Amino acid sequence: METNRILLRPWRDDDAESLFQYASDPDVGPRAGWQPHKSVEESLEIIRTVFHNDTNWAIELKATGEAIGAIGYGPSCDCKLPARENEPICGYWIAKPYWNQGICTEALRLMLDHIRQTTAILSLISGHFIDNPASGRVMEKCGFVPTGETCIDESQYQGANRPIRVLRLEISR
Repeated sequence: METNRILLRPWRDDDAESLFQYASDPDVGPRAGWQPHKSVEESLEIIRTVFHNDTNWAIELKATGEAIGAIGYGPSCDCKLPARENEPICGYWIAKPYWNQGICTEALRLMLDHIRQTTAILSLISGHFIDNPASGRVMEKCGFVPTGETCIDESQYQGANRPIRVLRLEISR
């Protein structure tokens, strides 16, 4: 999946150094509910486990060939979002040097087009910590609608006492 600027592709072991460079930033992971990475080895383990499936992709900046973020969907997330039966949870993050450039919106649109064309998924659920409104703006630009629900997910890194705003997308074909 690609645009002029980005490519969504499977993660590779040789992405570990880039992943560590960006995922170790203390401003990145906690906004999405995970701890900053502590080593290249940890990043490699994440690539080989969490990212090793058919519904998670590296966001590659085509100009450099570097993985600068991640996007995906699936039932594997341990989030406490109020998902419907068989409703995947989607999520994404982008490296701090690339914030506010529309890359996450571009990546999410690509992934949603892929879902529409290749799956029978009827809806997706997602959420963002209320103290990270930029993530919610990405979702809304791509058609997600607030459900009016919030939840607290203490299983997420720094999740205690951080409300999550819940959004849903009804897939149209």
